[in-house]
Amino acid sequence: MPVPVPRQRAIPAVESGQAQAVHAVGGPSEEAAGRREEQACRNETTVANDTAPSGAHHDARDGAHPHAQDDAQEDAQRNTRGGALNVPPADGVHHGVSTAGVSTVGVSAPGVAVTGVTAPGAYTTGAGAAHTPLTLLLIEDDPTAAPIFRDLPDSDGRPIRVRTARNLTEAERLLTDDVHCILLDIALPVPGRTSAAAGDDELAVLRHVLRLAPRHAVLALTASGDAERGAEAVRVGAQDYLFKDELDGRLLSRAIRYAVERKRSDTAERRLAEGKLRAQENARLERGLLPTPLLEGSPLRFAARYRPGRSRALLGGDFYDTVRTPDGTVHAMIGDVCGHGPDEAALGVELRIAWRALTLAGLCGDQLLNTLQQVLEHERDDDEIFATLCTVDIAPDGRRAGLCLAGHPAPLIARPDRPARLLPYDNNGPALGLLPGARWPRMQVELGAEWSLMLYTDGLIEGRIGEGRERLGQDGMVEMIRRQLAEGLSGEALLRAAVSEVRELNGGELTDDVAVVLLDRVP
Repeated sequence: MPVPVPRQRAIPAVESGQAQAVHAVGGPSEEAAGRREEQACRNETTVANDTAPSGAHHDARDGAHPHAQDDAQEDAQRNTRGGALNVPPADGVHHGVSTAGVSTVGVSAPGVAVTGVTAPGAYTTGAGAAHTPLTLLLIEDDPTAAPIFRDLPDSDGRPIRVRTARNLTEAERLLTDDVHCILLDIALPVPGRTSAAAGDDELAVLRHVLRLAPRHAVLALTASGDAERGAEAVRVGAQDYLFKDELDGRLLSRAIRYAVERKRSDTAERRLAEGKLRAQENARLERGLLPTPLLEGSPLRFAARYRPGRSRALLGGDFYDTVRTPDGTVHAMIGDVCGHGPDEAALGVELRIAWRALTLAGLCGDQLLNTLQQVLEHERDDDEIFATLCTVDIAPDGRRAGLCLAGHPAPLIARPDRPARLLPYDNNGPALGLLPGARWPRMQVELGAEWSLMLYTDGLIEGRIGEGRERLGQDGMVEMIRRQLAEGLSGEALLRAAVSEVRELNGGELTDDVAVVLLDRVP
């Protein structure tokens, strides 16, 4: 049997089975980092317990923290305080004729992955500690301040590396990815600002540095007795403050380690909060895509299953709905907006809500699809965006139905007296959004006294079979459903088995989203 509907959506480029993770960003590019490292060679002072004289300069690249960490380091970081948040992908099952919310039928929020979050050059301690020395950037116009760091070890006894900058211009050149902490004299002037202007904001230099290095830990250095200004610096964004004339090695070492760890913790908490917020937003989108069916008073049984493509994907554009109008007709729909992600999901929600409203208002067939196309054309961000759609209106007696296809695969019907097969697809119209003024003919189909009708998106038929390039296709899906029906599966169990087997045949997670709706009529 020829495949009735040519593929109208580009296969996603990512077929690795995993959505791209969200990494902490910030810090200079590699090219900029290289230029800054050259300057760092002339400004960096390595403080060590050796015979090097005070102020001796060393190559900043000796033992430098690598710009790109290997996988083992990343795994170690994810197990530390800034660990990962992994929200499992949605794999929801709707069943029965319930008026309860989606949360009562097992639909979870789509997968949102937030990897271990670490500030640039983050310095870990304990078993996962980095093998590079702690690197500080001291921004201080007093050249006598640097010797306080002599012989100052980190928590593992390694010498601390110190770079000194006399002003913010120098500091910007020395601020490379391997810097773990910035020590800033908050009394320094801001470049390009007059003293009168700077006087309006005592922490202008701190605000400038925080904008310059939002991912780095910052320690504020202030004069003795100016605790109020130091506390204000912490409120603005510094991790802690110290009095310049009361520094000693033990206090300084402790404060630096505390600042680095606190910055890591703050960054991780922020990322986790962002991940939770994103999951909540996706859950709201999902409730719009996967509604509770309105089938009160109908003898038909309903089941549905939805699974976003890729193991940590956001929501895709698949959507469905089922309603019963006052005349007893049951209307079912399934659709697919091309693409993946929240924008496509939001457009799918709009189309589903518009379909429900128009259906309850009495529209069907070509008139309904023409109005939905207008909605899509007005709401899409790109003229290339389109959506496929399949609508079925089942007569009150349940024995016949009207079918409209807009670039969508034909539904499958199974009856006790004959093998499962596809409904007619000869009059398949174009996808919504492709051809202005298109028409979608309504086909009348006979269902019989007892039947199961399965509507699905192309994610169910486009998974690969084994390691080759061959795909399951509609013929393969029909054979699979026939076999599963022969095994006695039905309803929710049938959908679960179908999606699971398609994933197994694909050798892992599918790259496209899968939505399946099943309506059963049992006399």
